[in-house]
Amino acid sequence: MWSARYLARMDFRMIPVILCLMVISLLVISSYSLDTTSDHTDEAFLTPLVKAQLQFFAAGWIVYLFFAGFDYNKLREWTWILYALVILSLVGLFFTDSIQRVNRWYRIPIINFGFQPSEYAKFVVVVTLSWFLERKRTVASSWNTAFYAVIIVGIPFLLILKQPDLGTALVLLPITLVMFYFGDLRPSIVKFMTIGGAIALILVALIFLGILPHETIRPYATLFLKDYQFDRLDPSTHHQKAAATAIAIGGITGAGWRNSEYTGRGWLPAPYTDSVFPSFGEEFGLLGMLLLVVLYYALIYFSFQVTAVAKDPFGRLLSAGVAVYLAMHIIVNIGMMCGFLPITGVPLNLVTYGGSSIIATMMALGVLQSVYSRRFMF
Repeated sequence: MWSARYLARMDFRMIPVILCLMVISLLVISSYSLDTTSDHTDEAFLTPLVKAQLQFFAAGWIVYLFFAGFDYNKLREWTWILYALVILSLVGLFFTDSIQRVNRWYRIPIINFGFQPSEYAKFVVVVTLSWFLERKRTVASSWNTAFYAVIIVGIPFLLILKQPDLGTALVLLPITLVMFYFGDLRPSIVKFMTIGGAIALILVALIFLGILPHETIRPYATLFLKDYQFDRLDPSTHHQKAAATAIAIGGITGAGWRNSEYTGRGWLPAPYTDSVFPSFGEEFGLLGMLLLVVLYYALIYFSFQVTAVAKDPFGRLLSAGVAVYLAMHIIVNIGMMCGFLPITGVPLNLVTYGGSSIIATMMALGVLQSVYSRRFMF
C-alpha cells in the first residue's frame, strides 16, 4: 500500500516550485501580519501567523510524502467512504455555529484549527468521478452514466453553494467538465456544459468591461441569485478597486518587502488570504507577479505531464482532475484580483494563508506523484 521506494521515482521538478511558492507565502504573511503599533523594521520575520503557516506547511509535507508513497490504486477501495465522509461533514456544518456569518468551518478548539470541508470536497469529487468514470468507460456515452456522474458532483456542489461559498462551488464545474471530456462522457453533455460556461463567462466579462451596466441586469439576475451574490458582480466595489490600486502602485519592481504604503495601511482587505496576489504585487511589482505566474505555470505543466504518462484510465482521470483543480484556483484568484472576475474568496494554492487549503493542495500533489512514480507498472 505504501512504499518508500516510490519516493525515489517522483518528479522532483515539482519540489523546488512548491518550496518557492511557500517562501512567497511566508514573505507576504510576515509583511502584512505585523503589529502595527510597533516599528516594522524591528519586528522579527516569524510573526504568529507565519509560525502558524509553517505548521500548516509541515503538516502539508507529511501528507504529501504519505500520498506520494501511497498506491493511488488503493483509493478505489476508499472512494465511497471518502465521499460519504465529505457529504456528512458538509451537512454537519449547518448544525454548527456560523463563523463570520457563514457555515464553512469546524473550529477545533484544542489546536485552534479551522477545518474547512469544502477544500477537501473538491479533491474527493475528483477521486470519486475518476473511479466512477473508469468503471463506466464501456458505457460512458449512455444517459444513465451521465445522470449518475452529475449526481456525484451535484450533491457537494449544492451543499457548498448553500454555505454560502459560490467561489468554491464554481471551481467544481470546470473540474467536472474536463473529467467528463477525459472520461468520454456523452459529447452532447460536454458541449452543453462548455456552451453554458462560455455564456456565463461572456456575461461576467461584459459586466466587468462596463458594456453591460451592472444595475440594468439586477432585476433579471436576482431571480436566481441573492442580492449579496449579485453585488459581487459589481466591478466598482471597494475590494475590486483596492486590488487594482495595489497592483498599479507596485509598478515594475514594487515598493519592496515591508515597504507597502497602501496595503500596509489596511486599504486592501484580506491581504494574506483572498488578496494575497495584489498585496504581493505591491511589494514586488510586475516582475514579482510574473515570477509567481511562471511558478504556477510550471506546476500546472508538470501536473498535466503526469496525465500524459499515466498508465491506466483511473490514473489519467485522477491526474487530469487534480491538474484542473490547481489551474482553476490560480486562474480564478488571479482573475478576480485583476478585475476580470468577481471576488468570491477562492484561495491561491500554497500562497494564501490557511491550513485546509494547504493540506488539501499538498494531498492532491502527493497523489500526482503517486501516479507519476508508478507510470511504468503493468
